[in-house]
Amino acid sequence: MTPFAAPVRDLRFVLEELLEHGSLSLPGFEEASPDLVEAVLEEAARLAGEVWAPLNASGDRQGCTRREDGGVSVPDGFAEAYRAYAEGGWNGIGVAEALGGQGLPEVVASAVQEMLHGANMALGLCPMLTAGAIEALAHHGSDEQQATYLPRLVEGSWTGTMNLTEPQAGSDLSKVRTRAVPQQDGSYRLFGQKIYITWGEHDAAENIIHLVLARKPDAPEGNKGISLFLVPKFLVNADGSLGDRNDVTCAAIEHKLGIHGSPTCTLAFGENDGAIGYRVGEEGRGLNHMFTMMNEARHKVGVQGIGVAERACQHAFAYALDRTQGRSPRSGRDDCAIADHLDVRRMLLSMRARTDALRALALYCAAQLDVARHAEEDAERAAAQARVDVLIPVVKAFSTDQAVEIASLGVQVHGGMGYIEETGAAQLLRDARIAPIYEGTNGIQALDLAGRKLQRDGGAALAGLIDQVEATAAALAADAELAPLGESLVGGAADLRAAMAAVLEAGADPERGADAVQAYATPFLSLAGHVLCAWQMGRAALAATAAIANGRDEPFYQAKRQAADYAIRQWLPQGRAQRAVIEAGMASLAAFDAATQ
Repeated sequence: MTPFAAPVRDLRFVLEELLEHGSLSLPGFEEASPDLVEAVLEEAARLAGEVWAPLNASGDRQGCTRREDGGVSVPDGFAEAYRAYAEGGWNGIGVAEALGGQGLPEVVASAVQEMLHGANMALGLCPMLTAGAIEALAHHGSDEQQATYLPRLVEGSWTGTMNLTEPQAGSDLSKVRTRAVPQQDGSYRLFGQKIYITWGEHDAAENIIHLVLARKPDAPEGNKGISLFLVPKFLVNADGSLGDRNDVTCAAIEHKLGIHGSPTCTLAFGENDGAIGYRVGEEGRGLNHMFTMMNEARHKVGVQGIGVAERACQHAFAYALDRTQGRSPRSGRDDCAIADHLDVRRMLLSMRARTDALRALALYCAAQLDVARHAEEDAERAAAQARVDVLIPVVKAFSTDQAVEIASLGVQVHGGMGYIEETGAAQLLRDARIAPIYEGTNGIQALDLAGRKLQRDGGAALAGLIDQVEATAAALAADAELAPLGESLVGGAADLRAAMAAVLEAGADPERGADAVQAYATPFLSLAGHVLCAWQMGRAALAATAAIANGRDEPFYQAKRQAADYAIRQWLPQGRAQRAVIEAGMASLAAFDAATQ
């Protein structure tokens, strides 16, 4: 597989020239500086490229093994690579200093996460889930729970998991049946089974802290009866040392399409006397508390998809520049590199433009998270949070859908060799395919956007984002060279605004509103993703043009303008077609009966 080089130059472009390091000016980040951020990115790139990336292919081939004692052995080198990450302090990069972290902005932590997922997605899942556990405990854990568990989770010597799904309870968590029986000492004994638990058992850390949805025996049915519980793999003594093994075991590991180096476990709670657990937060509000963890994870899954897309780009570019085949359409020479052929160039430019656009949008969302958490004014925090609420389902769903397409194009660039496992292109496609499914399928993300998020504020937050798209389009139109980009972008903004009005109107129908929102949700999210990504590339075109005018006529800026032109004038029209899909109505969907086909 082609060696992976973390995209530090483009990450710096987004942080420095598009976002202008805005997060560093927020309260709490006074000690951070652009020079520090640059140093962090460079060191993270070294860890990703030299330590994590070389294990990607071997981890895929070897996979994970469930031992006779119920433990799980991860692929050779994974435990050492994870420990190098934890010992370097990377696990706490975006965690507040008061909790033992580095206290850097979320936007910087997201940039680092993208590098690591691009290097080794299967290994990157371990700290991603731990970050969600930290977030959940920091918001909802008791003082004692935070004092006992957060320091070890933040330093990475303990890892975290999220336990929602059961055989009968997938996306519909109201059907959770795992029982939590109260004990006289205030603890609980848990009995039940959870499936698809990422890094649910492994030998890379001292302890695993499971956050588990369960219900008391007398709890009401439905979502209101579900509470959140903390169940450690090893019980923790009063002095912080590890005690007895808890009654939670790995019953099986899944054999999956991809991410073979990530142990996806079936966990059995209470095969003997019951797994000892402790309630986190309020009784009956487990889903609300778990969503704190899930929102963190959903943004990071989007970032994860972008990391894999970046690696697919690098892999395809390297192959296309090395592989010779056919006559060059430019020079007429035989045996030219296939990168000379216009159709291959189309695929390569499409991969690069989309990956750059997705990265810029995901980091913009992370920067808004920083504002929502750290801005001085309540109104500024609330407005940023409203933007985040709209953007997270787009970042998660659109980025991961596009990552699958980008990785698939990467296979296509390789031709027949892409279908052969030894080149590594196929692994990237197999790995990317899970991301649209977990942490809430992309259909659920679309319903979240078009239903809950759009309907609750009448589209106000999204309308504000469209205003910004239109402002960028006007700036592009003011430059004669960039005017065609402005024209296309303003058309995309108009389509998104019209589609939003149509979805809001349909959702207000008292009889068929819910059905209409379901019918329109996925095309609406696709349209929103295309427009918002094109907006970011419009901003990139303006920044690159300014840099060139100021004498920084580097190949990087010329390439950025080419990518922006492709994204806005050739990729955006594909998304704009989704307006016609929405306006065509839902008659065929409503009439369709799968049982009669």
